[in-house]
Amino acid sequence: MIPLRDENPSQTTAGVTVALIAVNVAAFVYELMLGPDLRDFMLQWGTVPDRFVQALSGGGESLVAAGLPLVTSMFLHGGWLHLIGNMWYLWIFGDNVEDRMGHTLYLIFYLAAGFVSGLLHVFFNPTTRLPAVGASGAIAGVLGAYLVAFPRARVITLVPLFPFFQVIALPAVLMLGLWFVFQFFSGALSLAWSTGGGGGVAWWAHIGGFGFGAVAMLVFQGVRGRPSRAWTE
Repeated sequence: MIPLRDENPSQTTAGVTVALIAVNVAAFVYELMLGPDLRDFMLQWGTVPDRFVQALSGGGESLVAAGLPLVTSMFLHGGWLHLIGNMWYLWIFGDNVEDRMGHTLYLIFYLAAGFVSGLLHVFFNPTTRLPAVGASGAIAGVLGAYLVAFPRARVITLVPLFPFFQVIALPAVLMLGLWFVFQFFSGALSLAWSTGGGGGVAWWAHIGGFGFGAVAMLVFQGVRGRPSRAWTE
């Protein structure tokens, strides 16, 4: 399923969401300019689980140096499709979460979701030496927060009903709930089939980010009080 847009207009300008998209695009353009140096750049600034685990155990570099890629990696991408897919989801769902949380808290939340998702990826792949990059974990946090805040919002979705495609308006709780279920079962299968080499999609980063986002929004709404009915339609 591919979300096309949501029928949930935000009340404020999503300045942070737009800025995040711009930074991600600028970082990818920089990657394209690196040529043969790109591999070393990804190893330096992508999340390498083995490197982080070694730092935790007191070997190799400092924990700060090994942990910094947990932040920088969420602004790097492995290709055009990777970038466009992530930014498309952020564009559709990020504005409403930013609207609900406020600009500053939303930025902190986004970075925290990416950081937590990176830690979960390290936990499930501690010996992997391949760098993980992408905003998927942080954006999964946005999706989890959106599901909690706007469960009944209508998401216009392109659904493959082979051999045809159909555009259907689905409630966010269904569309994003199915997205999470797919991530969870894919993550479980990746553990069952893992040979220790890592690589592929960081399913557990997505799962961790989504869970963090859902819990963070539940806490936020609990502190702020129950949202009005109009905001949850």
